[in-house]
Amino acid sequence: MAQGKIVEYIDQGKFVCTVCLQDKGNRLHLLTPSNREVNLSQKRIMLISDVTIDISQTREDLLERLKQKEAKRIRLKEQIDVKDLWELVHDEDESFDHKYLAHLVFGETVTEDHCSALVRALFENHLYFKMKNGRFLPFSKEKVEQIIRQREEEAAKTEKLSQGSHWLKQIQEGNKPNDPPFKADIVHLLIQLALYGNDTPDYKYGKELLSNAGISDIRQARVLLVKLGEWEEDENLALLRSGVETTFTHNQLEAAARLTDQQADLAGREDLRDLPCLTIDGPFTQDFDDAISFKMVGDELHVGVHIADVAGAIPADSILDLTAAERALSQYLPRRQIPMLPADLSRDVLSLRQGRDSNAISLLTRFDKAGVLLDYRFAPSVIHIAHQLIYEDVNESIEGDPLFKEMHRFSKQLQNKRMREGALNLSLSDLEVRFNGELSLELVEQDTPSRTIIAECMILYNWLAAKLCMENQIPILFRTQADPGERFPLDEKGYLYYVFRQRRKLSPLHIRTKPGPHSGLGVEMYIHATSPIRRYIDLVNQRQIRNYLLQKELIYSVKMLKEIRISTEPIIKNLGIINRNRLRYWILKYLSQHRGKKLKALVLDEFKNKYRIVLIDFHLLADIKSPEGSILSQGQEILVEVNKSDPWDDIINLEYIDEG
Repeated sequence: MAQGKIVEYIDQGKFVCTVCLQDKGNRLHLLTPSNREVNLSQKRIMLISDVTIDISQTREDLLERLKQKEAKRIRLKEQIDVKDLWELVHDEDESFDHKYLAHLVFGETVTEDHCSALVRALFENHLYFKMKNGRFLPFSKEKVEQIIRQREEEAAKTEKLSQGSHWLKQIQEGNKPNDPPFKADIVHLLIQLALYGNDTPDYKYGKELLSNAGISDIRQARVLLVKLGEWEEDENLALLRSGVETTFTHNQLEAAARLTDQQADLAGREDLRDLPCLTIDGPFTQDFDDAISFKMVGDELHVGVHIADVAGAIPADSILDLTAAERALSQYLPRRQIPMLPADLSRDVLSLRQGRDSNAISLLTRFDKAGVLLDYRFAPSVIHIAHQLIYEDVNESIEGDPLFKEMHRFSKQLQNKRMREGALNLSLSDLEVRFNGELSLELVEQDTPSRTIIAECMILYNWLAAKLCMENQIPILFRTQADPGERFPLDEKGYLYYVFRQRRKLSPLHIRTKPGPHSGLGVEMYIHATSPIRRYIDLVNQRQIRNYLLQKELIYSVKMLKEIRISTEPIIKNLGIINRNRLRYWILKYLSQHRGKKLKALVLDEFKNKYRIVLIDFHLLADIKSPEGSILSQGQEILVEVNKSDPWDDIINLEYIDEG
């Protein structure tokens, strides 16, 4: 029976010394020093005294007795050096009961008070012993050292939490406090929270850090990083999450520097420097990997398409080749360009620059006046760029320049032939994001004479390069696309409605080692080989073709090409998503700055409670709620108003405006 016994148990990490007023078998009715009565399970009892006290005495006397017991046991506990005790027994590799350990500390004569003091000391210390089945097992020396390290780390973490939270609170309030010594650690944690949210490895610590700073929403981590100057206001989080490298290492730049003295070399090449070669690109283009030449010879048109010989400068498996493989392609984002190769190469050494001789892989063709291909061949060459033009200048000169006019006529012949072969013309204006003091968006037409000339020449090169590889059994990475699931006519609902509708029926594009039709372009086979500065697949294909032309030997087997495809294709897909989402971000940001703005839209689809629309001036897909009292039809042009737009949360709320 425990009635009248001194009973100790642990509550909220502390020992409680009580007297048992009644033993109910599985539960004990106890009186605590604070004059509370509690019912406690036998399982929670730590120690029960052998001595019984008279519980019939007054409540005040019982409480005084408990307080005296508590005070005595605390005094005895403070006499115990747990480390000294541990050093006596830790080599014995066994567990000990509390009475034995109390004897080691206090000598031969020990009371229940000594035993209680011993248990309290070991329980509160936690460093040298653990309790198991009512006995105490000393930790090994290695375990103790580990616990000490963990405690030091926890103490440092707690200190960081306190100082860091105070620092972030000051930053949030717009102040400029002194940086703590562990600023880099906090910045790293904020970056992880901003990028990965709840999936951050130290999410709980990060959330506590922000909470202590008075910040409940972890999305504010991004705002803090902007205030700290670590990020730009419009930092591309998707790009950071992707892990794509945006800078080049010292070794990569060093390898690029060794190529800066590359010179045109006529050895084994055709001298085509007498051809009138020119480039036509956008006004902000900095890397030039393609040029064209046109020449009338009697009734024939001699057309040359010349691609910078990047493969000749960058051997397979070299450091720069591996760099390009890891990046897969250059990215042209608003306000930021991330080249596949170091800028000194992509914008200078490897580019086809005006007034300079350059190595190239040239396609030389002969066409009759009707646009029928008479002959073609590929050749390693040296060319000279006579003119570096931009699209707008060529467009303005088309009617007054006989050569440009003939080039445009020829390109339309090629385009019409592809259309007769089933090609789909789904071109839309490109949306350009501009920053001239403020954010602006502008649709730039793509179906212009100069752009048609260049597009058709590049398609011609890639189509004939594919034919060369198939006819000569050269393993290559083909670009294929099956027929669309359905073909729609261009009707009275307009071109924009037709394009968005038809695009949803297109079959996916694939990279294959076997030839196949490219239905979208209307050719029986196709590769990518015209942008070796900007796309790794083009560089690989150029390297294979170049080696065949120069040495009749091949660099890559089919197996090797499949491995390149497997490693490169996911990167290309991911970067495509990043680019599309980034453009969407800027559109939403622009709309967030123009709330209440009325926009033209086109109805694409009708659903149960909403309509899918496209904003005509931005080519942006969005949804609107079905308006009360109005029924909209597919292809109908309507007006909508911007109620809300949040680029960070990818939210856009539009409302239909009834013009009636």
